[in-house]
Amino acid sequence: MIKFCGRVCCLSPINSCSSSKVVASPPMEKMLLKTLQAIFLFSLLYFAIPSFSYPLSTRGRWIIDEETGQRVKLSCVNWASHLEPMIAEGLDKQPLSKIVAQIVQNKFNCVRLTWPTFMFTREIFGSRTVTYSFDSLDLNEAKAGFAKNNPALLNMTVIQVYDAVVDELGAQGVMVLLDNHVSQPKWCCNNDDGNGFFGDTHFNPDEWVKGLVTVATHFKHKKQVVSISTRNEPHGARENENDWLKYIGIGARMIHRANPHVLVPVSGIKYSRDFSFLKEKPFLSNNLDNKLVYEAHWYKFSEEHSDIWDVQPLNRVCAESSLYMMDHSAFLTDGDNPVPLFLGEFGLNQQDLTDSERRYMSCIKAFIAERDFDWGLWALQGGYYLREGKTGTEETFGVLNGNWDQLRNPKFIESLHFLQGKIQDPFSNQSTSYVMYHPLSGNPVHVNGKNELYVTNSSVWSRWSHDGNGTPIRLMDSAQCLKVVGDGLEPILSTDCSTQQSAWSEVSHSKLQLAAKDVNGDLLCLDKKSPDSSQILTTKCICIEDDDSSCLDDPQSQWFKLIRTNIK
Repeated sequence: MIKFCGRVCCLSPINSCSSSKVVASPPMEKMLLKTLQAIFLFSLLYFAIPSFSYPLSTRGRWIIDEETGQRVKLSCVNWASHLEPMIAEGLDKQPLSKIVAQIVQNKFNCVRLTWPTFMFTREIFGSRTVTYSFDSLDLNEAKAGFAKNNPALLNMTVIQVYDAVVDELGAQGVMVLLDNHVSQPKWCCNNDDGNGFFGDTHFNPDEWVKGLVTVATHFKHKKQVVSISTRNEPHGARENENDWLKYIGIGARMIHRANPHVLVPVSGIKYSRDFSFLKEKPFLSNNLDNKLVYEAHWYKFSEEHSDIWDVQPLNRVCAESSLYMMDHSAFLTDGDNPVPLFLGEFGLNQQDLTDSERRYMSCIKAFIAERDFDWGLWALQGGYYLREGKTGTEETFGVLNGNWDQLRNPKFIESLHFLQGKIQDPFSNQSTSYVMYHPLSGNPVHVNGKNELYVTNSSVWSRWSHDGNGTPIRLMDSAQCLKVVGDGLEPILSTDCSTQQSAWSEVSHSKLQLAAKDVNGDLLCLDKKSPDSSQILTTKCICIEDDDSSCLDDPQSQWFKLIRTNIK
């Protein structure tokens, strides 16, 4: 029994604590240390439990708590469980509870957990034990690691292990989005993988529907399962709009019929990049009783020519890439009948970030922040049991390292913290203002007690007002506005808000540079010049002439975006 004696935690079989000093023997010290560690972990998990209830629903373009009507923002990480072993990756490296605890500690409130159709439709797949699955694939090292870290799961079937993962996520307050990733268990995706579209070698529509219904029914009473998707990234030579409308419509309705409590995300064609055909062709007019969610993906390599992030002006590339997303996916969140859009996959090489990947990520973070999308980062896994014939392959896009015990790139994960919280709340009574966001660092701007501007951590920011190009950027609840002083100098807060030095505009095609003119008429942009400093200066604007294709300088340090918020 654990008892608390003042400031001392005692292990005792008795029902009372002595007020005298406790002297622990070495074994007792170890027990106390383990107990304190357990209490600390419990407190982390307790306070991470979400303050909303299940199930979730939709209202307009937002996902909400069905009971309270309040917005719930999905800030997810993907966890692969769809490859040949059909076992959630990483259970050979760390105990299941520790992996889930790391998800919680890094502020992800949901997991997009992948699964293959055959695991639930073909007994020869779903009845395999962990031992058999590893043995059949000659994964002896993975089996030994699994036996060490998760021995209680070793003799379970792959479906039972999948259940155990879902249960542990729920126990630690993490929502689960079940994602039908492939049919045949294997790595996804390429155009000739046989899993891409209805009628492909491994993609029989009837078997696929059977799998969806089986999963929807199987998880019907697990409240942490808030979403079951129709299919990941439709693609390949067979893909066409009419078959998508037909079969995705059938799959979505069958999921909803079998489990009316879950959200039903549907992915567009072209690897979940394109819903533009829905502008002309209606789809599921009843909205599945407010359970329908659209899902888009966006990677640097999704572009037709992914090297454009290196060889073309960044302001133009970001603007055109963002416009593609708006025209082909994000338009669904606008108009008379808006619906939620879940950015279910995006990510980058966290181990060896290239300049082009940083540029892509700054652009996408600005896009997510401006519209406050729900999202899912690819991926949690630090590596794979088996991927494309190779054992023990590391996942450089992974949040966790190859041993699954540390973050692969802590600074990158920290740069997502602002996006993990709500920026907009359609049901808030707070007045609307702006937060000034710096996508490269992932952090907002705050004014300290000395009236100095700096890029801060994600939990604190100043609120601003702005009436459009050529108007002052005013600090809310004050008479002060932002004013340019000179090139290489810090901007100041001033009550002189009627001069050109206080008239701010978005000046580049990307609309990510904020500029005003100094006393000499020179246009200067806000600039976080140093990666190691939070200081904000104003400097000569970089590559704002969109017609100048020769300007390949990097303007990311100058990217600041005024984003609407009504979160206090």
